[in-house]
Amino acid sequence: MRILFATFSEKAHFIGMVPLAWALRAAGHEVRVASQPELAPTVAATGLPFVRVGTDHLLPQVISWVGRMGEDMRPDFDMMGVAAAEPPSWEELRAGYRDVLIPLWWKVVNDPMLDDLVSFCREWKPDLVVWEPLTFAGAIAAQACGAAHMRFLWSLDLFAAMRVQYLERMGERPEAERDDPVRAWLENRAARYGVGFSEDLVRGRATLDPVPASLGVPVPTGTRRLPLRYVPYNGRAVVPDWLRTPPTRPRIALSLGITATRRLGGHTVDVGTLLDGLADLDVEVVATLSAPEQAKLGAVPPNTRLVEYVPLHALAPTCDAMITHGGAGTVLSGLAHGVPQAAVPHHMYDEPLLASLVAAQGAGVVVDPGRVSPDTVRESVLRLLGDPAHARAAGLLREEMAAMPSPADVARELAGAAGEGAGPDLIRS
Repeated sequence: MRILFATFSEKAHFIGMVPLAWALRAAGHEVRVASQPELAPTVAATGLPFVRVGTDHLLPQVISWVGRMGEDMRPDFDMMGVAAAEPPSWEELRAGYRDVLIPLWWKVVNDPMLDDLVSFCREWKPDLVVWEPLTFAGAIAAQACGAAHMRFLWSLDLFAAMRVQYLERMGERPEAERDDPVRAWLENRAARYGVGFSEDLVRGRATLDPVPASLGVPVPTGTRRLPLRYVPYNGRAVVPDWLRTPPTRPRIALSLGITATRRLGGHTVDVGTLLDGLADLDVEVVATLSAPEQAKLGAVPPNTRLVEYVPLHALAPTCDAMITHGGAGTVLSGLAHGVPQAAVPHHMYDEPLLASLVAAQGAGVVVDPGRVSPDTVRESVLRLLGDPAHARAAGLLREEMAAMPSPADVARELAGAAGEGAGPDLIRS
């Protein structure tokens, strides 16, 4: 079977796909990864074959341009409102699509790769296309070449939940007012390749979801969810010698992800404040920060070990607690080893929501980024270390994640369906 993984060039969105891609390859299937040129070194480092399609997107430039706008001019839409007790109105949802998500994100990352991705799929003829949930070009290309296709989530499925709410509210409007910006955009792009619009182009025929059900979006997503155990993958790594020795006192990992420094110009919380809050505790703090971010700090407390990079899947099992930004990859990597977490979430996509869901399960606490101080950080970490209920709750989430189908299990399921002659209907509703 030929399987193509399609994603726009965003490292944080791609690396979660690697364990399944390798499980499929190890099972004897032909696997390739298609993305824009910028992602080539990241994919090549995984050992997976890379196919360059289109040109690099300009999302960083768009983010910078929007950031320079005045508050009264800047378009805004809060995705987390989709999961609120009182969801967004029809007008808010439509404006979110029309003014923010489509023009400032989805068009920007998809349009530069669409033609070339369709061309490659028609030449290579994959049986299955697995696409990152904003790489709608993958769905169009799959249908243009007759392949089955599914989405692969990198976090909470707020995009599908938003689509459910939008369609419900659109159905309540008079027919003359039923404006659908998502359909209009995808219909226009798909028609170029003889593909008609369907909701499959928005939400896939199925959705591979590595988030455990107890942390899932608390509203309907209208998708067929295929659970997939989250297996932490952090890229090529060497385990440092110091990590081979068990710590002699509680170890706290500080990991704030890669997106803020890669795309947003720096962390949205003062790292020095976080470290100062732990300075007088009898703990070892391991802070994973790039060299430029370390240079901004100056002197750090004596109980802090600064490292540019350490594989989180090797660090987390040695930790008693973590301080994170609430990003799904970091959060799930910690929970896969049962580590309770204090989250200082960026106000970015779903990070505050995911942090609150972890806290609601008892496996963490949330530090309001607007109230970060040495005292609030210290209090949060002491709560995690002092109350064993947090570690027990994190352990329960670890068990829930471990019970989900492994990448090898899912690879066998996909191959079995293909062996039964499912062909393009491999993913059935």
